[in-house]
Amino acid sequence: MITLNDYLYEGNTVLKILHSFSGDLKESAIREHNGVDLVHSNLLLQQIELLEHNDFLTSQSQRIREFYKYMAKEYPFLAFTFKGRIKSLIRLEEKINGNIVDYIYDYHRKNHGYPSETLIKNRIGVVRDLIAYRIVLSLPKCHIKAGQDRGTEELRYLYEIACHLPEFLEERGFSAESSGREGYPVSQKLTENVRPYYRDYIESPNQYGYRSLHISFYDNLSRCHVEIQLRTKEMDDYAEIGVANHSEYEKSQKEDHIRRDEIPKGENPFFDDAHERGILLQKLDLTKVDVNMFAAVSDQLVNDGCGFYKGRLILPYEHLSRFQNDIID
Repeated sequence: MITLNDYLYEGNTVLKILHSFSGDLKESAIREHNGVDLVHSNLLLQQIELLEHNDFLTSQSQRIREFYKYMAKEYPFLAFTFKGRIKSLIRLEEKINGNIVDYIYDYHRKNHGYPSETLIKNRIGVVRDLIAYRIVLSLPKCHIKAGQDRGTEELRYLYEIACHLPEFLEERGFSAESSGREGYPVSQKLTENVRPYYRDYIESPNQYGYRSLHISFYDNLSRCHVEIQLRTKEMDDYAEIGVANHSEYEKSQKEDHIRRDEIPKGENPFFDDAHERGILLQKLDLTKVDVNMFAAVSDQLVNDGCGFYKGRLILPYEHLSRFQNDIID
């Protein structure tokens, strides 16, 4: 079985690793008639294309910036940041394998059998957050009026801004995409016309307590998918440095053992390969990895200059609320 871990110790660049890994995975998939690995290889090719031909990012980030300028004008009292990143190689590989494992496991529990190769391929065929932007807002205490609750007010503004976002970006070449989460709770604070687009993890947090609004767009000018996340500062802190971040590893290890117990090795080769690749990534010692422009003293102390582990930063825009002389042009 071919795994990403085998390519991380020769001092190569992220692009060289992607080319070698995806190429070898494709050859193996063709030789073994493994359609799932072939889709896996094609997803890695999407990452290669994004990293090699990223001139469009200037246009895309400028169009995203228009919404930043709109917010600065309409909500001068709010503080907020816009962050953009290209998904890291490690996170992409984790996501591909995690999606395979989760889908087969959930299908098995529901149907007491295994999905066909075609169903698995259709499930993992598109990754919509190779490029992702995050909007994090805060209502400074100096702007809170007597009797107002800060959290309630921030949430009101967050949903209000979320209602404006789809139409604003659609006028600039983006197409909002259905969330695919029919039946999941969505806040009534979202207007009816935008609810089908949002994955509302505020109304229904995930198992780690993670809260955020997610929406996916197709950028018709650059011909790629992007994801935009909207959070309050409190939600962002919880996701980045709180329980949602630190407990995820331990919980995922327990869940992996449960999945492995319910689907014994040898019953489904697609599950076996994805599960093993995921476990190897969990056990990866970053301090021993030799990737060009990357270094780590520990899993927490990481200097990632190539987008291997943390992703590649596209943009930071910051607005610190009125009275602080923000310059946005």
